[in-house]
Amino acid sequence: MAARYKHTGAIDMQNRTRKERRFDETEHDLPDFSPSPSASALISTDKAYQLLSYLGNKNPFPRSITNEDTIWLLDNTAYHNEKTGKWEAEFVAAAFSQNSYCAIIDAVNAVATKIDLDEKDPNYPTVEARIRPFLQNIKPGAQVKALQRGDLPLKLGPGGRNGISSDIKGLPDNGGGALIPTFAEVPKGANGLLEMKTFYAEPEGWGVISDIDDTIKITQTSDPIGILRTTFLDKPEPCPGMPKLYQFIHSLIQETSPWFYLSASPYNLYPFLRDFRQQNYPHGTIILRDESWMSLSGLLTTLTLGTEDYKIDRIEKIHSWLPRRKMICIGDSTQSDPEAYGETYRTYPGWVKIILIRKVEDIAAIGIEAKNEPERFEKAFKNVPREVWHVFSNPAECHKIIQDAVSKRAG
Repeated sequence: MAARYKHTGAIDMQNRTRKERRFDETEHDLPDFSPSPSASALISTDKAYQLLSYLGNKNPFPRSITNEDTIWLLDNTAYHNEKTGKWEAEFVAAAFSQNSYCAIIDAVNAVATKIDLDEKDPNYPTVEARIRPFLQNIKPGAQVKALQRGDLPLKLGPGGRNGISSDIKGLPDNGGGALIPTFAEVPKGANGLLEMKTFYAEPEGWGVISDIDDTIKITQTSDPIGILRTTFLDKPEPCPGMPKLYQFIHSLIQETSPWFYLSASPYNLYPFLRDFRQQNYPHGTIILRDESWMSLSGLLTTLTLGTEDYKIDRIEKIHSWLPRRKMICIGDSTQSDPEAYGETYRTYPGWVKIILIRKVEDIAAIGIEAKNEPERFEKAFKNVPREVWHVFSNPAECHKIIQDAVSKRAG
């Protein structure tokens, strides 16, 4: 499948950026706290659970959640199954132990050294708090019991080797635009994100797919030290003008329209990004990579390698849920958003109505100037009508573009 995207040049740009910005050097010096297979077997309290987790949700003997575990329930979007006409949704949960195989202070010191942060700095505890989700022991094969709206019991999982479970569940009809809560049923002492919300999206209307890093949140995805600082230390900041643009779009396409926030970030960052989304942008489903647990170097790798293939794969999933929606795709020039959205348009003609690409001009974020060259965009959007894709520097430029497109297709 990857060969399908080779003509876009995204991989070459990613490799060139990593080389010029010395990603390999930074990654080499960061610790990986994942236990080796032999170590895992030695530390595991139950080797059988470790082996059974290879079966994923087909595991006949799931492990239960205890009072020493951490559970995350991820917000999702319900849709009409095109074949049955009934509501369903993908439920994703993650399970960890509250303990860690490694000393958290070692990881904190490693990051602090890279970003020149003194241990006496008052922001030092911030690094410790944000790094913890990378270090908690994964709980493979766990099953989470949950209750939607107080009356629909759900069993999520068992999860796989990475502690993550994914289940498609049939749901009752709550009407388009409904936002229904689900609560994890766990023993006292268990913690985490124990409440999630399911947004009900009707088959037709508008929808939004948005990148996160350097599209709506300043991340500096083309600079390894910048990524570490914005992820583990700095207060997360919205990209200038983007909250106002998203509020404008939200007001035009109605509150019954689904939003998807698609990032190459690992799932370790879900709580951090969910809080950021809640504070600055419309509610929506955050879709992240399910890899690089317990690896700091893995954070840099997932943000900078294979992003196009990954994003197209996830966009294909969204299309399978909502093939009759009119989609607005928003991204930036730092990674492979132009290539991913261009390929999506060509694959599903008529599904994507608008593509907006934020032209990032900060050299730390952009990495190499070639990413902003007109030739890059012309190649990425080959055979995509010129009125569909737009590269902007000031988000205010997009208001009329969105207004005209929505008005043109009203009704």
